[in-house]
Amino acid sequence: MRVEARSIKLEGGLLVELFERHATEAGRLAYLLTGDRELAEDLVQDAFVKLAGRFVHVRDAGGLHAYLRVTVVNLARSHHRRRAVERRYAERQSHHELTIAAPDTSERDGLQRALLSLPIRQRTAIVLRYYEDLDVAQTASIMRCSEGTVKSLASRGIARLRPLIGDISHD
Repeated sequence: MRVEARSIKLEGGLLVELFERHATEAGRLAYLLTGDRELAEDLVQDAFVKLAGRFVHVRDAGGLHAYLRVTVVNLARSHHRRRAVERRYAERQSHHELTIAAPDTSERDGLQRALLSLPIRQRTAIVLRYYEDLDVAQTASIMRCSEGTVKSLASRGIARLRPLIGDISHD
């Protein structure tokens, strides 16, 4: 993932240092949530722009990484929400049924396809819990939901992945 650092000189270059240290990791998170490399790059850049605007309010520099992660998750969620609204609008405006061709994913890894088939909230819970290795409380805080909801989303997501992953191993 190629995201370019802008030379914002705040707090003695702290933003550039933070970008160099966390942009790749934030990009992976965004990619896992969206499945689209270009969109992931855009989300990471947007997250750093938001982070730059928050520098004056930051009390603990250690909290910047957590703020960046939350921002990436929120931006991905907002993107999916906007896309859902756009789809509903297009369906209402159309007099005939829309047929949306699925992208050719034959060359992609089966696990990535399976993960992308999950609803965004289940995917987010699984990515934060098992890829980011966050505990239930941290995941609930980022997703702005209860710990029980995180457990339920992750459990349902894993249950949906099991048959899909079984199919992958037989390919």
